[in-house]
This record gives sequence, structure tokens and C-alpha cells, in this order.
Amino acid sequence: MKRILIALSLMMGHSSFSSMVAQTPVYLDETKSVEQRIEDALSRMTLDEKIAVIHAQSKFSSPGVKRLGFPDLWTDDGPHGVRPDVLWDEWVQAGQTNDSCVAFPALTCLAATWNPDMASIYGISLGEEALYRKKNVILGPGVNINRTPFGGRNFEYMGEDPYLASQMVVPYVRGLQSLGVASCVKHYALNNDEEYRHQVNVIVSDRALHEIYLPAFKAAVQQGGAWAIMGAYNLYNNQHNCHNEILLNKILKQDWGFDGVVISDWGGCHDTDEAVKNGLDLEFGTWTDGLTMGATNAYDNYYLADAYKKLIKEGKYTTKELDEKVRRVLRLFFRTTMQRNKPFGFLCSESHYDAALKIAQEGIVLLKNEKMKGENAPLLPINPSKPTRILVVGENAIKMMTVGGGSSSLKVQHEILPLDGIVSKLSTVNYQLSIDYARGYIGDTIQSFDGVTVGRSLYETRSAAELKTEALEKAKQADVVIFIGGLNKSNYQDSEGHDRNQYELPYGQNELIEALVAVNPRLVYVNISGNAVAMPWINKVPAVVQGWFLGSEAGNAIASVLFGEANPSGKLPFTWYANLNQCGAHATGSYPGTWRDGHQIIDEEYKEDIFVGYRWTDKQKEKPLFAFGHGLSYTTFEIGKALADKKTMTADEKISFTVKVKNTGSRAGAEVVQLYINDVKSSLPRPVKELKTFQKVYLQPGESKDVTLTIDKSALSFYDDRVGEWVAEPGEFKALIGNASDHISTSVSFKLAN
Repeated sequence: MKRILIALSLMMGHSSFSSMVAQTPVYLDETKSVEQRIEDALSRMTLDEKIAVIHAQSKFSSPGVKRLGFPDLWTDDGPHGVRPDVLWDEWVQAGQTNDSCVAFPALTCLAATWNPDMASIYGISLGEEALYRKKNVILGPGVNINRTPFGGRNFEYMGEDPYLASQMVVPYVRGLQSLGVASCVKHYALNNDEEYRHQVNVIVSDRALHEIYLPAFKAAVQQGGAWAIMGAYNLYNNQHNCHNEILLNKILKQDWGFDGVVISDWGGCHDTDEAVKNGLDLEFGTWTDGLTMGATNAYDNYYLADAYKKLIKEGKYTTKELDEKVRRVLRLFFRTTMQRNKPFGFLCSESHYDAALKIAQEGIVLLKNEKMKGENAPLLPINPSKPTRILVVGENAIKMMTVGGGSSSLKVQHEILPLDGIVSKLSTVNYQLSIDYARGYIGDTIQSFDGVTVGRSLYETRSAAELKTEALEKAKQADVVIFIGGLNKSNYQDSEGHDRNQYELPYGQNELIEALVAVNPRLVYVNISGNAVAMPWINKVPAVVQGWFLGSEAGNAIASVLFGEANPSGKLPFTWYANLNQCGAHATGSYPGTWRDGHQIIDEEYKEDIFVGYRWTDKQKEKPLFAFGHGLSYTTFEIGKALADKKTMTADEKISFTVKVKNTGSRAGAEVVQLYINDVKSSLPRPVKELKTFQKVYLQPGESKDVTLTIDKSALSFYDDRVGEWVAEPGEFKALIGNASDHISTSVSFKLAN
């Protein structure tokens, strides 16, 4: 029904028409399409109202247009759970009692599931929590490429491979936005460093940009329909990415047809003119020059606030650019705050904990599992039904991993710590089990982060030598030692703001592991991290598990895998290098870049070009510690010979490959069938192989299934920077099919016709 509450008689009698317009409530015509309503609202807005909606009014909100019925827009971190509320204008906890959340596993774990269905469940569950908290935009997910294992925020991203990240981000975005909560995909683009992140200017070929670093963002926009994109802190082509002519105007908005909102990372805007011209729509978190913390007019002094309005009034700009920014923000309003039929959310529900547990179980990767000398079975899973003395060692067994790490830090309703999960699991199975704990090392005694306290005290009065001695003495008496170590969310570990400064495990863990395995070779190492680490003791330790940052259900997920309740099916989303020389960014000496003479800019040239991760180790013919796509199971699988449905395909056709997969073991489990493409002859250098499709298949013992993998011309294409477009050259190709990038079981040759 059309309702407009502006009476001409009132207007004529008012002393200030503009003041009346600014104060009189207006109901927009609901019979019109959304785009018509956007134009209708835009035509009614004053200059002040337009300027107001394109910048923040608090730490996490921007104003709506109350006169026109648009509520304020509320954003929140992060990709793994809804961040606790802070005060309006300070980074201080608001002290609420209803802003605890479920922490879902970090996105490296989600990517390790190699299961897009898990990404959909993730997005929906997170969206339900966001709805309850009245959040309109979730700042995530992150899809920057893992270029080096030193990347401080790699744990927030989806690995090294552009295709895998693309397949996992799309259902996450769709699931979240199906509930009327916008996904703000970040950090666009080339955000591969945390150290000096505001000053790194990335120098990268057009080919590497389009083949490696942009595909996941493109998929989020064109397939996922993302409503928002967050610009990155770093520079590309000497422009900050929150107002970058090439990345935002040309690629994102022009080439990809993005109709959503570009949001600055907090403090990522640096210049009014560039922000006006180069694609930024909504500015958040800036502290402009001359302002002090808590200044009452801070938000009016943003680059897209009074400074922009002044330039319009002076005639430097018309409202053309402003109207386009406002148009996009209004579109976001209609998709989120103005969407009337979105459901009610709910918080910390059983279904959300179930989702967190399932994602964690599917993402845990069994890296190594060997038989001990003289034993008939591998060390894992540990049989909980017979008398066993178990010793758990390691600080990460008692340390919360949902607290800290930067913007992804959460205030959880609960986090099951690994030690507690193990004790709880075994206390219900066998009362003859003996479980003991030794800390073993001192890593991090921080008790709180951003107002959230950790669940168990980490204060320690004993020395490192005393802790090591205790662990060794207890290990001598144990039947199995479970060492739960790795990295944490401290600075220079896995944390926003800093990159790692060493590949080795911190806090003397390597030396402790060597000493433990010397007195008790029945040792299981569980690595908690979002990155690969050096493992110089790998040949001495029979069982190794990659445990990620698993969120609220961490302890339950780890225990369920260690004791066989869940059969691990995760696969690595990145290459686990034996040493840093196997990583292209380090082998070429291009990381961490070089300070520019006389300027506060670091130029970092991506000299490895398109050869990132397994593409580099394949090219160099190096054997990593664990390959991309690697992951073991408690059962065994057999992948049969691949058959193609045609020998030659044309550019407008698809080609399918079918393999029979059989569970040849004694337990139900899941295998990930991975298809890589090899271009036999190309006019430009290409990787030995590239992942182009995959499928996760669940099988009972003895069960077989036919798995069909289908590709089209895009899987054969490369970005030809000589002509600036994607090209698929006719000729011979090979489809390589296996269960890891270094474990190809079968291959099929085929041709792309002229």
C-alpha cells in the first residue's frame, strides 16, 4: 500500500522547507521493485543523509535513514563466530550477558573438510547466531591464499588452492545470506602478510593475480552472490586496496558485475579523493590525522564524511559518485535491515554445537599413523576398552584457542579443552583407564584478551626444566603419550597483526618431543595451529594429527578422533613443507619484501608467480613433508581405473570421468576423490597439475560407489596476460585422479578440439 506522509499544506507553512524534509517521516512505496525503491529513497535524501550512510557512526555500526524508515546497519566480526559487543566508541567489552556464542572451527579446518555441505551448514549456523544478536553484516569469510606458512592470519583463510577455496566459500556465503545476513568477504585482495600490513605494496603478474589470488573472491561474488566485500590493508599497484582503481572499479565492479558494498577494513581508508573515485562505498574504523582517542566528532572527520561533503559543496565533485555509493548502501539495507521475512535467530543451540562438532571432526587431518614394532595395528585409534595408562602432555591441552588472535577472538558460552574432552570421553568408557597430565612447557600465560578471560589459569611457578622433568618421568610410566602442542593465538604465532618469525615449534617443544619419544616411543602428536610447522622428529613419532583451531567443541572432536568414535577424513588445504626452502615465496627470496628507499612502503614482488604451494613443489620436483590434499583414515580405500565419457571435447562441451571407489577396510569412512588437470603442451608455462574438481564419498566397509567428476573448458583455461583474458588452447590434456596431490591413482588422456 502506498503511504506518503508529506503534506503539501504543512510544507508551505513551514519556515524551513529543508528542515521539514529532514524531520518528517516518509514511507516509501512498497509496490515498487527494490531498485525502484532505492531510486525513490535516493531522490528524497538530503546531502547530509547521503554522507551519513557511507561512513561509520560507532565502532561497528553505520547510520540508517530514520526519516525514511531505514534502521542502522550493524556489522560484526568474524568468520568463526559472532564477536562480543564492545562499547559504542571504545574497544572495551560492553559487559553484556547475552553475547556469548558458539565458536565454529577456524576456516582452515572448514577447508580441510573438502566438503561444501559443511560450508553451507557453517554459514547457516553462523547466520542464525548473527540474527539473534541483531547483526546485519558478518565480516567474513576470509579467502586470501596461503602463500607462506608465516602468514599470521592463514588460520582465518581457506588454504593455498584457488579452486578449493572457491568451492568452499560459495556455500558459506549462500548459507549465511539465505537468512538475510550479509557476508562481507575479505580481505580483497593479496592480503598475504600481517607484518607491516598497511605498508606492503604487492607486485604481482596479472596472470598470478587472476589465476591464484582472485578466483575465490570472484566465485564469492558471481556464484555466491556476496552482498559485501572488505578491502584489504595492503597496497596493489601503489594504491591501498580499500580504494584501488584496478581491483575495485575495474575488476570487482566492472568486470565481475558486483552490485554490493565495498567496506573498508577498519582504518584501511587513507585519502578522501581516492576513496571517492576508486570504489570505496562504506568507511569503517578510521582515525584521521589530528584526532585523539574518544574525540566526539571522530566519525564526522572520516575521509568520506565532512571532508567529502566539503569538496562537494566547493564544486570539486558533483553527487554522481556519492549517489552511486549511497545506491549500493541502500541496496544492502533492503537485503538486510529492511528484509521483513527473515527468520528469528537463535544462539548457542544444540544444532549449532552439533554443527561445530561435525565440521571439526571432518576437518581433523590424520597426517601419519604407523604400526609400532612388534604390534599388529597402528597406534591410532587408541582402544579405550582395555586398561591403559594415558599421559597427556602440552600447554595446548589446557589453553583456550577461541580467545585472542585478533578480530576473530570470541566470547564463547563454552569451549571444551582437549584435556577435558579426553577425560570426559574416557570416563564413560572404561574405569580401568588411568589419565594423567603434565604441562611440559610454558608458552603463554596471558589470562585474558579484549576483556574475555581464559577458562583455566595458565600461571606457572615451576621452571621449564622442572616441567620437562615431570613430563619425562610420567611418560616412562605411561602406555600412550598424547602430546597436544603446536602454535597458539599469541603475537608471532597464529594471530592478526604479526606474521610468524620461525617455522619451528615455539617454546622448546621440539626438544621436549625428542626427549619424550626417547623414553616412550608410543607417542601421538596433536598439532594445534592454522599453519604448517617444522617437524624434525617426524621419523621417530608414529602418529601425527593436525588439530587446527577447532572452536567450542575442540576437546570433544579431538577425543572422538583419537579414540576412534569418529574416523578422520580431513585433507590438507595447503602443502606442509619439510622446510621453508620448499616454499616458493621463501625460495625466491621475495618474502617479506624490501623497504622502498626514502618511503614507508615495502615492495613485495611475488617472484614465484603462479607457482604457489604444490604448484611450486611439483615444478621443483621436491617432496614435501605432507602434500596438499593428503589425509589418512582408519580404513583403506581403493580408487579404480578412470573412464572418460569422450576422448575429445569441444569448447562448449563438458567431459566426465568416472572411477569406482571401494572401502577395502573394516570401518565406515570417507575418501576425497581429487581430479587434477595437466596441460601436456602450452604456449605459456603451466603447473604440472592443478586441482579442478573433487568429491567426498562416504562408504561402509566393503562398499563401492561410482564417483563421476565433470569439468568444462574453464578447467583447461589459463589467464593469458598477453591478451588479458582466459584462454583454453586446443590440444592434449590429462586428467589425474587420486586422493592427494602426490598420490595419483589413475589418469586419462583427452583432447580439446579446435
